[in-house]
Amino acid sequence: MSGTFEKLARPVQKWIRLQGWRELRDIQARAIRSICDSDRDLIVAASTAGGKTEAAFLPLISQVLDAPADNEGFDLLYIGPLKALITDQAGRLEDICREAELPVVPWHGDVAQSVKSRALKKPGGILLITPESLEALFIRRGLEIPRLFGATRAVVIDELHNVLDSERGVQMRSLLTRLELAVKRPIRRIGLSATLGDMELARAYLRPDDALNVDLIKAEGGEAELRLQLRGYLSGEEDENAPSATNAIASHLFQHLRGSDNLVFAGARQSVEIYADRLRDLCEREHLPQEFYPHHASLSRDHRDFVERRLKDAAKPTTAICTSTLELGIDIGDVACVAQIGAPFSVAALRQRLGRSGRREGQPAILRQYAVEARLTAESNFVDRLRIGLVRAIAMIDLLLDGWCEPPKPQALHLSTLVHQILSVIAERGGASASHLYHVLCREGPFRMVSTPIFTDVLRALGDAETDLIEQTEGGLLLLGPTGERLVEHYSFYAVFKTPEEYRLVANGRDLGTLPVDNVLSPGMMLIFSGRRWLVQEIHDREKVIMVTPAKAGTPPIFGGDPGDIHDRVIERMFDFLEGEVEPAYMDPVSIQMLEEARLNYARMGFRESRIVSPGASSAILATRVGTVKTATLALALRGFGYTVERHDGFLEVDAGEETPPVAETLARMAVGEEADLFTDGTNLLFEKFHPYLSPKLLAQDALSSRLDPPALPGLCKQMTTAS
Repeated sequence: MSGTFEKLARPVQKWIRLQGWRELRDIQARAIRSICDSDRDLIVAASTAGGKTEAAFLPLISQVLDAPADNEGFDLLYIGPLKALITDQAGRLEDICREAELPVVPWHGDVAQSVKSRALKKPGGILLITPESLEALFIRRGLEIPRLFGATRAVVIDELHNVLDSERGVQMRSLLTRLELAVKRPIRRIGLSATLGDMELARAYLRPDDALNVDLIKAEGGEAELRLQLRGYLSGEEDENAPSATNAIASHLFQHLRGSDNLVFAGARQSVEIYADRLRDLCEREHLPQEFYPHHASLSRDHRDFVERRLKDAAKPTTAICTSTLELGIDIGDVACVAQIGAPFSVAALRQRLGRSGRREGQPAILRQYAVEARLTAESNFVDRLRIGLVRAIAMIDLLLDGWCEPPKPQALHLSTLVHQILSVIAERGGASASHLYHVLCREGPFRMVSTPIFTDVLRALGDAETDLIEQTEGGLLLLGPTGERLVEHYSFYAVFKTPEEYRLVANGRDLGTLPVDNVLSPGMMLIFSGRRWLVQEIHDREKVIMVTPAKAGTPPIFGGDPGDIHDRVIERMFDFLEGEVEPAYMDPVSIQMLEEARLNYARMGFRESRIVSPGASSAILATRVGTVKTATLALALRGFGYTVERHDGFLEVDAGEETPPVAETLARMAVGEEADLFTDGTNLLFEKFHPYLSPKLLAQDALSSRLDPPALPGLCKQMTTAS
């Protein structure tokens, strides 16, 4: 071991030797030097299982052991996005800390109250917590925050890349600011992240006022050989006896994944249930042990734990059919292959998922991409003819091979989360002045784009008689109003994201998971859930419970979930493939044929010569050639001018109707600066959890800061009309 090893405390050195490590990984050695030789903030960026956790905690734990704090409080704070990830990390850290007798305290909704009570009475060691549970601590024990965190010398933020531009990430940054204000000193911040396309924005997120002094340690090289295949499937086969695309994909997965550990990302939870059911059925037909299990957020914690334990058990081959729940860094051991059914919405997600494969030395990373497209008929629409889903999958794989992934989005107003934090600070302190709220949240905190006038408008909206979230005393102190008190006292308040009302599914006294209430179910109906088929026996609306028993048939329920935004660069690469001639070597014959059909139809429709084509007298298809944000902005603008608009990846389908001019004329006027009303009466601006408490004016301002790009419209319209 090198001199870097000597910087670690003796119990930590002993643990490393017991692991049989011959040397530290490069990223660990560099992190140890950075943490031990300076007090700078730090980002450690590496792929899944790249040693990031040890890189941060080996030196941090050593500092705690070699120089114990004089005052009371947790020594280290770890913030993770998932309960399962916290439980997993707690187990790993307990192993390191056992010799030194340093407490490790996991803290989330499933942890016993006795564990939390002991930690509150005598805080120390490492606290591992979700943002929501940390929020609850501030609200319920606001006056104790200085004592609980008086000794905290560093906070470790896991999966940093997943929170950079999200409402949850803004909440976390606000909590860190409030924590530092409470203890009256900066606390070192260390982010653990997958490698991003633009790490400078990650630096700015971690320490906005001193981003240049955030150290960045990125893992270099060491990536596994990549093997990949894209397979195409047609739905609506001409031969009635041929298997459906779903059954054909399930059969291929069954043949090639059985006997090893794998992850199959199937997209929506409904698709997860469909494929898990098909694969379970194939195991039963072949009289083979069950190896295929669903894994998504609506399934019970017990079931997800069971699947995760199987994945780590080398003696039990297991394939998890999952959503993004297994995209994050939960330790599930090594998997042989990652399969993706349908294109993901980001290259970053594809890279993160692929990082689960090829972790063993000498083993390749394997990606199996499946694309399903409709069989073309005379009535097929242009989206099917251009094979948009297939082309997006090709574009994302190509960008993955280039080493590119989406950068974090620029800062926005985040007014929904601001409402949440205003109520939280008032609850924490028992009341607060407007000036104190603005100082904590906007001057020091993450809401720096919120001006004083906007902040004043937000407070007025919250104090409106109909809203009744806050009220003001004669002395100017802001208190929670009756509605605000009810809101904050409910457990669902701590999360800034929407938590839909759900029913519990129970079979023979055992929880299977939850279903959104918008599923129309009644006794006698059959459904697929947890990879099995069930008959609904009873529905108890008051208790929100559905009693089920095993059945021989069923259909998957409807789950919520929003599609993601497609980046401009992805759309640009899609058009490169539509207009090019390259046939990637990783594509199978069916997918190559579908790509050829897409290119032929693209040319026949006239998109090689013009970005505006008119299939009918009053209709037009626009090739925007830009991502979701700019395409959505143009769609809203055209609706403001009276057009009917349908949005697709890089395209808009426009109907002019009888009283509107040809769309090319309107685009020409917009190209020279004519503005449209983006927010007509029917525009839905209620995207986030606390948006219903804001005025229409504030909702429009929030949307303009994050989901739309009006300044891009003149240039976009000019390009479209010039190219036509």
